[in-house]
Amino acid sequence: MDSRVLRVREWLRALQDRVLEAFVREDPTARLTEDAWERPGGGGGLTRVIADGEVFERGAVNFSQVHGDTLPPAATRQRPELAGRPFHALGVSVVVHPLNPRVPTSHCNVRYFTAGAPGEIPAWWFGGGFDLTPCYGFESDTRDWHRAAAALCEEFGDDVYSRFKEWCDRYFFLPHRNEARGVGGLFFDDLNEWGFDRCERFARRVGNGYVDAYLPIVRRRRATPWTERERDFQLLRRGRYVEFNLVHDRGTLFGLQSGGRTESILTSLPPLVRWRYDWQPAPGSAEATLVEQFLRPRDWLAA
Repeated sequence: MDSRVLRVREWLRALQDRVLEAFVREDPTARLTEDAWERPGGGGGLTRVIADGEVFERGAVNFSQVHGDTLPPAATRQRPELAGRPFHALGVSVVVHPLNPRVPTSHCNVRYFTAGAPGEIPAWWFGGGFDLTPCYGFESDTRDWHRAAAALCEEFGDDVYSRFKEWCDRYFFLPHRNEARGVGGLFFDDLNEWGFDRCERFARRVGNGYVDAYLPIVRRRRATPWTERERDFQLLRRGRYVEFNLVHDRGTLFGLQSGGRTESILTSLPPLVRWRYDWQPAPGSAEATLVEQFLRPRDWLAA
C-alpha cells in the first residue's frame, strides 16, 4: 500500500478517536454504537454512532477506507480524465444533530483520494471542510465559528479563508429552494496545489479545528430552554438537511456509487424530521430571521 495512504490513514483514525471522545465527554448520557464493516469491492470502515443523549439526539463519526478498479462518477465529475482509473479513498465524516433546537447541527469531513493504474504516477488530492446549520440564528455563534475557520487558514495564505468560505456558501446551497443549508464555514476539494505535505497539514488543521470551533457553541446553547414550537421548526429545518444530503451531496453519491455501506452513509440523516406543505414563517419571527438574515452569504468576520 502507498506510504502516503498509510500515513493519512493513521491520522484519520486518530481524528476519529479525538472527535468521538470529545462528544462523549460533552454528553456522557448518550448511547454509543460501533460497527466495523467490510466493502465487497475492497476496503471497509468503522462507523461510530452517538445517540439518545441529553445533548446529542444523534451523531456519527465515521472512518472509511475503500479502493476499487474504477472511480465512481461522483468523484470524476470534476476530473473526467480519471474516469475508469483504479482508486483509493480515505476519509472521516462527522455529523451531529443536537436535541435542543437552539444548538446548531454541524458537519465536518476530511478525505484523501489517489487514482491511477499500476506503474503510473498517481493523481492525488485532499478535500473536506466543516459547516454549521442552525435552526435559530445567533450572531455571536456564527461570528465565532467563522473566526475559528479563518484562524486555522491564516498560515496557508491570505486568500484561503475567503476562497474556501465562498466555496462552502456555493456548495451547501439548495437550488430547488433557492436557500442555503446553513451559515457555511469552509469547503475545499481537489486540493493538491501546495504539494502533499502542506495540503496534508491543512486537512489536519481543518479536522482538528472542527471540535474546537463547535463545542464552545454547544456549551453556550445546550441549557437554553426550548418550546414545542421551536422543536417543530427544528424538524422542518432538518427536512432541508435531508433534501440536500440525498439530492445534492457529492459525498453521499460517492458512497452509494462506490458500493459503500448504506447504513453508514445514511448516518448523516437526522433521526426525526418533518415536512409540511408550503410552510412559511410568521413575519418578524425568529424563524423568519433565520431565513432572511442567516441563510444568505455574509461576511461574518465583519459582522
